[in-house]
Amino acid sequence: MKNVKTVMAALLASAAMASAAAACEVTLRSSDTHPDGYPTVAAVNAMGKMLEERTDGRLCIEVFHSAQLGQEKDTIEQTQFGVIDMNRVSLGPFNNIIEETQIPSLPYIFRSVEHMHKVMDGEVGQQILDAFNDHDLVGLAFYDGGSRSFYNSQKPIKSMDDLAGLKFRVMQSDMFVDMVSALGANATPMPYGEVYSSIQTGVIDGAENNWPSYDSSGHFEVAKYYTLDQHLIVPEVLVMSKTAFDKLSAEDQAIVRQAARDSVPVMRDLWAARELESEARVREAGVEIITDIDKTPFIDAMVPVYEKYVTSPKLKDMVARIQATE
Repeated sequence: MKNVKTVMAALLASAAMASAAAACEVTLRSSDTHPDGYPTVAAVNAMGKMLEERTDGRLCIEVFHSAQLGQEKDTIEQTQFGVIDMNRVSLGPFNNIIEETQIPSLPYIFRSVEHMHKVMDGEVGQQILDAFNDHDLVGLAFYDGGSRSFYNSQKPIKSMDDLAGLKFRVMQSDMFVDMVSALGANATPMPYGEVYSSIQTGVIDGAENNWPSYDSSGHFEVAKYYTLDQHLIVPEVLVMSKTAFDKLSAEDQAIVRQAARDSVPVMRDLWAARELESEARVREAGVEIITDIDKTPFIDAMVPVYEKYVTSPKLKDMVARIQATE
């Protein structure tokens, strides 16, 4: 109930600032934990402009960035309840809710970002989006989340031995806890917004994320060792509350789906540019970047993780199809 009140208070407080959106018949309120200007935020804003143009002003989107409506776990629940209309979230927090989302979240499942694009833009990606329907959500599109690597405040990580005993924040996903444990480190699930202070105070030694998040969060200020092991290439997903979606006409539903798809190349272009900018900024700040690393032992250590999570014929088939995608 407290979370609902927090969300509603934020929504009401924003009403005075939504002059452009006020002209629309329906303003869809969308949540994002990232700051204003971040590629995912900019992409949903671009989608909103498409909707306004394509519906002659019937539909608009107002993006609540910077976790104004709460951290991802809370906003997922509020989107399912229909308090929030749309939500951009990493697939990680969905792993314990929708089993299909576990597959693209597996460590080293994708060979490259290009491989991930090919898979998520194809039949496997659509199968995963369809799986949201049974959880009071409508899966609209996948955005990029970059490749995630470990960073910490203690020492350079050049091998699995260097991970032993270190405490790393992970997203609130059992799979990510098991991944870190399989590498010999200690996993601490916690919301994204608590990571900076937790590293600063020694509650954890580090975390794992992509270049833009490592940069925009300021984590590089308190964790100056970044190892490019690229253990995860986890897509982000844009979802809509089924309650809000069902209120739209069939015509507007189709327009929303197409606008979401059309926002994907916008996001990817912004993401590619942002990665380069963030990497340059982090390097200029004097962070030690470790690139000379043999990933083979890391990949081999993931066998028990795959055995635990890829259990049903459906999931095994998805893994096989991903691995067969050229």
